[in-house]
Amino acid sequence: MEELMIVANVAIVFGVIYKLFELFVGRKERMMLIEKLPVEALTDEKQKNTGLSLFNLGGNMFPMSSSSLRLGCLLIGLGLGLLTGYCIILNSQPEYFASDMASRPVRETVSIIYGASVLLGGGIGLIVAFVIEIMRASRHK
Repeated sequence: MEELMIVANVAIVFGVIYKLFELFVGRKERMMLIEKLPVEALTDEKQKNTGLSLFNLGGNMFPMSSSSLRLGCLLIGLGLGLLTGYCIILNSQPEYFASDMASRPVRETVSIIYGASVLLGGGIGLIVAFVIEIMRASRHK
C-alpha cells in the first residue's frame, strides 16, 4: 500500500504543476482572443438589458450557466436520490437492516440501488436546473 501512496503523491504533484503551467499559458491565449474580438461583440445591447449573461447558439439566445442554481439543484437531486434509495432498500431488502451480517448479494444489491438512485437523482437535478435556466432566458427576451 505504501508503494501506491508514493505513486499517488508524485502524480498529484506533477498534475498540480502541469495545471499551473496550463493556467498561465491559457490566460495568455484568452487575452489574445479577446484582443481580436470586434468591439460590437464586447458591447452587446441584449446582454446589458436582460441582466443575464446570454450566449448565442444557432440563432437562439441561451443563458450562461448559473453555477449556484446548478449546484443547488444537483445537491437537492442527490439528497432525494439517497432518500429514494433508502426507501427502496427498506421495502425490498429488509434483511439488510435486520442483522449486522448481511449476505454478500444483499450488500451488492444495496450498493447498486444506492448508486443508481444517487446518479439518477443528480441527473434529474441538473436537468431541472437547465429547464429553469431556459425558462428564465425566455422570460427575459
